[in-house]
Amino acid sequence: MWVSFSSSLCAGLGLAVSLFALCPSAAGQKRARELGITPGVLQPGSLNAITDVAGVAVGHVTLSQGENIRTGVTAILPHSGNLYQNKVPAAVFVGNAFGKLAGSTQVEELGNLETPIILTNTLNVAEGIAGVIEYTLAQPGNEQVRSVNAVVGETNDGTLNDIRGRHVTKEHVLEAIRSAKGGPVPEGAVGAGTGTVCFGYKGGIGTSSRQVSSSQGGYIVGVLVQTNFGGVLEINGAPVGQELARGRRGTTVGSPDGSCMVVVATDAPLDARNLKRLAARAMLGLAKTGSYSSNGSGDYVIAFSTASEARVPADPKTRTLSPPVLNNDAVSPLFQAVKEATEEAVYNSLFLAKTTIGVGGHTIEALPLERVLEICRKYNAVREVK
Repeated sequence: MWVSFSSSLCAGLGLAVSLFALCPSAAGQKRARELGITPGVLQPGSLNAITDVAGVAVGHVTLSQGENIRTGVTAILPHSGNLYQNKVPAAVFVGNAFGKLAGSTQVEELGNLETPIILTNTLNVAEGIAGVIEYTLAQPGNEQVRSVNAVVGETNDGTLNDIRGRHVTKEHVLEAIRSAKGGPVPEGAVGAGTGTVCFGYKGGIGTSSRQVSSSQGGYIVGVLVQTNFGGVLEINGAPVGQELARGRRGTTVGSPDGSCMVVVATDAPLDARNLKRLAARAMLGLAKTGSYSSNGSGDYVIAFSTASEARVPADPKTRTLSPPVLNNDAVSPLFQAVKEATEEAVYNSLFLAKTTIGVGGHTIEALPLERVLEICRKYNAVREVK
């Protein structure tokens, strides 16, 4: 048995109990901002999600079966059209390369993205590639395409998932792509975050966004993270990891290894060079949460622009392309936005995750939110919700 749902499915009425329990409203859990954790100074978009960037869609397939399978797929689509024929400017920043990001070298070389972005587990990257290729080749207008640069990232969910069983299939990848929608994005232990662990607690998928002022262009920056990394947890500056460790017998302050995939979307017209600079600033947001990108952490950031004027046609009709792009000085507000959105996205991945029992009976507890909020109040890191 496998369950799949897209970014709007939690609002449906006919959900199975096992699926419904994954939706935030069913679990009684709240996002960080709803509990008074409001990092930074910029305001989020209306959804506080990567889908605040117009045209961006997210789809999940969640695999939770028996005692051993805790994994899945998350797909991010920059726009609803034919991505191969209308590529988007893109860049990759590598914080620490202990991981696998298929397709990154062509993105680095050409500065554009021609497929959906797929996130899954370490040993199913190949299935991610297969699914993306099949999806792209089948799109009308791609009948003569002979090369597809599938972009697939991963984190290792082997603590909770029978990762050697390689339970993600090409069909799951296709379902995640085809079910992708705009609107609210399910977070926590869903999709590619079903079996992940973050700071020793249950991690998962998280998202957030920021909007810069109208005088600075009014652009949106949205972030989605797949959190599976370690360090010493900090929340809005409060030393949460240190305080929690004092109450857990036999627990060290921080767990070092793991990985994090970060996807950054913006409607600002940026070229690949400034998208790479934007991607690099997402690492500042990870650092704010307590990550230090240890030797065993695969930390990758993929950034793209959805601005229609910056798109790259597969078959340009002119010898030169001169899309209008922001100048360097105009990009600074976006740097602030991506730092803040990345930080909050990580918190959301933790706040919406649920205690999970997986392969070998391993249990990873959800972050104890009541205790966390007590700690945050102690260090003046909470804005009381009215």
